[in-house]
Amino acid sequence: MADEQQDTSQDLGKFQIFRAKDAPGLMEAKCMTVEPFSPVQRAGMDKVMAAGYLEGDEIKVLCQLPGFSLTHVWFKEGYALPLHSHDADCLYYIIAGSLRMGTEELGPRDSFFIPSGVPYTYKPGPEGVELLEIRQASTFNFVNLAKGEGFWEKALEATVQHREDWKTAKRPSLNA
Repeated sequence: MADEQQDTSQDLGKFQIFRAKDAPGLMEAKCMTVEPFSPVQRAGMDKVMAAGYLEGDEIKVLCQLPGFSLTHVWFKEGYALPLHSHDADCLYYIIAGSLRMGTEELGPRDSFFIPSGVPYTYKPGPEGVELLEIRQASTFNFVNLAKGEGFWEKALEATVQHREDWKTAKRPSLNA
């Protein structure tokens, strides 16, 4: 089914079912391009990746059609999401857990909208956060805006601190 999710243009206008168990990962789905990193960003990302950064997230593209995508994201507690932007508007819907965005604490059934090109980040709460990303685009970019070494040092520290817990973490929706 994952291959079918890649090219469904011939099926537009037809009833379709997309199963979560068949959903490809974000990079496997090839719906997100990553803009080139600066040398500082690349060095920081290399360090956090080597420390187990990818164990702190699970991202699946549930549906990818021309002009539309639906992604399920689970960021675990302590996951350091860099300040970034995308070239597509996105509506976020929190399924379970919580997040902090600036001074705002958001939880289940809360939503937020990020217009194209607007920088943002958030921090998963104590249980992590599960959310849906809804876009009127089947492809989008990721522009990393974490410019200095400070973010990467904190991200490395958080990754090292939480990595073992990430290995056995349960999605917050399973606790609800």
